This record gives sequence, structure tokens and C-alpha cells, in this order.
Amino acid sequence: MFLEKYDVIVVGAGHAGCEAAAAAANLGCSTLLVTMSLQNIAQMSCNPAMGGIAKGQIVREIDALGGYSGIISDKTAIQFKMLNKSKGPAMWSPRVQSDRMRFSEEWRLMLERTPNLDFYQEMVSGLIINNGKIEGVKTSLGIEIKASSVVLTNGTFLNGLIHIGEKQFGGGRAGESAAYGITEDLVNAGFESGRMKTGTPPRVDGRSLDYSKMIEEPGDVNPDKFSYSDETKPLTHQKLCHMTYTSLQVHDILREGFDRSPMFNGRIKSLGPRYCPSIEDKINRFADKERHQLFVEPEGWNTVEVYVNGFSTSLPEDVQFKALSSVAGFEKVKFFRPGYAIEYDYFPPTQLKHTLETKLVEGLYFAGQINGTTGYEEAASQGMMAGINAALKVKEQPPMILKRDEAYIGVLIDDLITKGTEEPYRMFTSRAEYRTLLRQDNADHRLTPKSFEIGLASEKRMRRMEDKFAKSNAMVDFFKETSVTIEEANPILEAKGSAPMNQSDKMFKVFSRPQIDLTDFVKFDKVQKYIDEHDLDKEIMEQAEINVKYSGYIEKERNNADKLTRLEDMKIPEDFDYEKIKSMSIEAKQKLSKIRPVTISQASRISGVSPSDISVLLIYMGR
Repeated sequence: MFLEKYDVIVVGAGHAGCEAAAAAANLGCSTLLVTMSLQNIAQMSCNPAMGGIAKGQIVREIDALGGYSGIISDKTAIQFKMLNKSKGPAMWSPRVQSDRMRFSEEWRLMLERTPNLDFYQEMVSGLIINNGKIEGVKTSLGIEIKASSVVLTNGTFLNGLIHIGEKQFGGGRAGESAAYGITEDLVNAGFESGRMKTGTPPRVDGRSLDYSKMIEEPGDVNPDKFSYSDETKPLTHQKLCHMTYTSLQVHDILREGFDRSPMFNGRIKSLGPRYCPSIEDKINRFADKERHQLFVEPEGWNTVEVYVNGFSTSLPEDVQFKALSSVAGFEKVKFFRPGYAIEYDYFPPTQLKHTLETKLVEGLYFAGQINGTTGYEEAASQGMMAGINAALKVKEQPPMILKRDEAYIGVLIDDLITKGTEEPYRMFTSRAEYRTLLRQDNADHRLTPKSFEIGLASEKRMRRMEDKFAKSNAMVDFFKETSVTIEEANPILEAKGSAPMNQSDKMFKVFSRPQIDLTDFVKFDKVQKYIDEHDLDKEIMEQAEINVKYSGYIEKERNNADKLTRLEDMKIPEDFDYEKIKSMSIEAKQKLSKIRPVTISQASRISGVSPSDISVLLIYMGR
């Protein structure tokens, strides 16, 4: 039925579990993916979309490392948008609207084609832990399955409790039961646990909506894609999304139900995601706003089911229906299912190492919402890193740890284990100090070599990245070496409102002007000739453009990152006794003793640890 012992067991088949299982299996480890429902692999429990601000960068990073989220997003996309194009390239973020059913199906088919990967459908109800080491899992049928390492990716299922108005019932997702037993085993092993909440909007019948009263939200005219591989292609046609607004009338109806809302009558005590508030939370916190945006998002190519983005709620279903019926275009709305809130167990991530292995139990890894995060992309990236590190530990190879200047994934994990979180953690570009370095266009250059080195990214991926990088750099060199005359340049400069040139100059200098972009430069015959001769695609040209226009910012950020690398290289002994440092603050001693930072740099990012505490620590360590 099972192998005598697996290298890696992954518990849960959401976005984190799927990436963890794929990574471990693709690294050659015997892997078992255990889930309560094989029909719901990689289910998009909330909105049917991947990417967005900072999240799109994470999907690109997963793809660059050899994960599947980018490929599957491309294969199942119904609309593509590059967000923030009006801002600098550090802010550009790809996002796709996905076909929910096809997304789940494609993930399952992808995993079934993955060697070394077995599947089992049942609830894991306990862990086998002996002498501080994980030895396997126990199922609800009493079966014990042995493993060298276990990755827990339980999502919202651990003691999950669903709320709709005054009603509440156990569940990990609408129509699916909660998981019981794992929290209790972990608490018995000495782990600290907490509760968090998230919510989801009602799903409605698109045939009952009047789209003529809404604003059309089309995809990009020339859509891009997520994956750097040539396995996928950009969309040739796309589905429309729409936008509408709430009103004061809608807000008044919602307020009528506040006394029956679990958020306001005290039944829900845990914290939800601050940056994705429920509709009742929005009208309560922003009482001066007369309306809020609602995005009307189709759930797939062929289904009529629609996701009402921006109307997340746990109000009673009759209040939900009455309020939504008062929104423009929703007057005759029919519900598929009401919105709801869900509370679930999580484990403060300060209990983890940078590898996502727990400090208390060797060989046990946590990834996704169990660590207090929210979002498919945040979960998938953690799953991938936990799967990689579980496999590398089994193979007795050094772990893979991404630093803050190497990936948004590195920022995410470092934030979690260094600062912890008491509310669902969501990634933003503002969380990264080096966001000019961590752009969505260069994730392959940053991460594919690291993945190739451990045997995850394919040689084809590596060679494609090297070719793109070489051609992009060569194009930058071409701009540095090639002159342009005032006769060639001034008509274009004047047309774009840029000061004319007084003498010939290098293209690099002209191209650096903020008003000038690649569409202007291809008007020069010598540039178009270079592009044709070297067969350059849009991806290469865009990266060359960014490297020209933002070279000063990129260089400055790289220098800052290199300076801080000194502190990353300064290791703190694992058994260091902070209590013996008399001149350090009590709070710093407590935080450092609890989190056990690995480096001086990590210690400096712990809240409650001041620069003077770090100075004292450096002096004590003889630095």
C-alpha cells in the first residue's frame, strides 16, 4: 500500500502542499502527498487569480526555481494584466485571472506526471515524534506511515470553524470538513499555537447580472505570461472582468446586520488580514467613504459562476443577499453560495529556522497558512522552499536559504521567522528593501542558477536564462558604444517633450531620459537593424531597457546590499547565552533568546532589538 518509509511526506494539497511535493519528488526523493480530498488539489478557495502586487514577483520566483505555479497559471489563464506599468519596473507586477476548475485539474495532472510521487486520500490526525525527531504520520484510520521528514501545509483546516451570521460549524473550506488532532500533537510537543481568521465573498450566477451597468475591465492589449519556460504561450484571447461600486444604501443595509455579525458580536476573536478586509469591516473603518469598488470576476472560460471581489463577508446570508441586490448590476442577483469567515489554528513562525524546519522537532517543516500567512502565492513559495529543504536534508546536502536581496521569498521567510506575525501576513513590495533588484523581469537570473545547482531547474531552463542574460547585456553594451546624431535624435526628443541635443552623444545617455522608451528607440534604423540581426524578443528588450534607464538605482541598491552582506556573514553561535550580557536591554535578551537569530543581520531585524543592543552584541563577540 505504501513504501516502508518515505523520504518526505507532505500533509495537505493546497498551493503550499503541491509545490512542496513537486519540489521534493523532482529532487529525487520518494514523496507521499496526503490530502483529505484528491478532487480538490490546489483549490482556489478564494479569488480565482494568481499574482498581483508583489505576489506576481513571487510566482515568477517560484517559476525561476523550477516550481509549477507559473506554468499552471499560464495554462489556465483567462485574462492577463501587468499591474503598475505607470510606475517604475520595480513595481511592475504580473497577474492572471484563472479558470478555477482547470487550475485544479492542471495541478493534479502535473503532479501525476511527476516521478517519485505517491498520493493518498485520508485525514492525517497525528504525528509520530520520538526524541525530538519526526518519524511519520498517523491517519484517521489508524494507519502509521513512516518518513524521514514531514511537511505540514494544512491551510485553514486545523480545527477550522466557519461562520455565517449566527451560524457556525466545523470546516476547513465550504463543503469540506476540518482536520483534527495535529494541533493537539504539536502543542503536546511544546509548540505555541494561535488562531487566525480569513473570509471569502459570495459566489453568484453570472446570468443574473446586468453587465451594462458596470465598467468593463479588459486584460492587456499585448498580454505577457508568468513562466520563463517556452512550455507556455501568452493568451491570444481573454475574458472580460467588470467593476461596479457599493453605495450608501448598500452600507446602510449591511449595518442593519452588524448585531448578527460574528465579527462585531464577539464570536470571532482572532485577527483577519488587515489588507483584505471584509465589506463590513471596510464600511466600519472607513465610515467617511460613500462607496467601495467591487470587481466582478468570472471563475472560468465556460462556467457562469462569478466571484465578487471586494465583498468578503460573514454576515447572515439574508443580509448579504439584500445588500448585494442593491449594487448596480446586481439587482436580480442569484447566489451560488454565500460568503463566510473561517477561523483556524496557526503556529507563530518564530518557532522555525530559515529552512522552515521547526526548531523543536527535527525533520518537521511548516509551510503556508500554518505559519500565519495569507495568499496562494505566499503559501506556494513557502511550500516550495520547505519541500526543497526537506529533500536536501534527507540527501544530507546543504540547505537552500534565500537572502533578502535575492528574492521576495527570502524577505517573506525572514520576516516570518524573525519578526513573527499576529495577523495574516501578506507580501507587499514595500516590505522589500531591495525591490529594484527583486524585479519580476529578472527572477530567472537571480534564482535559476541556484536551483540548477541543486538539481531542480533543468539544464534547458539554465541555458535559456544564460542566453537571455547575455543578449540583454549585449544590447546595453550596444547602446553604450553606439552614437546618435542630433539629426536622428532631436525630432524624437522634441515630440516627447524632452530637451533637444546640441551635439552627438551615446545612445545610452539619450535612452536614460525618463520621457524616452523602447518604442521611441526602435525608430532609429540602427537599433531596429540590431534587433533584427540578433533576433531579440520582447523579454530581452524590456530587460535591456530597465538596465539602461535604472542603472544608477540598481547599482546603488546593489552596493547597499553588499554592505549588509557583511552582517549576514557574521554568525552567532547556536548556544549563545544572551543573559550574560549585562548592558543589553531586558527586552532584547528575551527576544534574542526566544528567536535564536543565526546572524547579526537577522538579530538587527528583530522588533525590540535596538541598534545599541546590536553594538553591545558585536563588542561582546569581539567585533
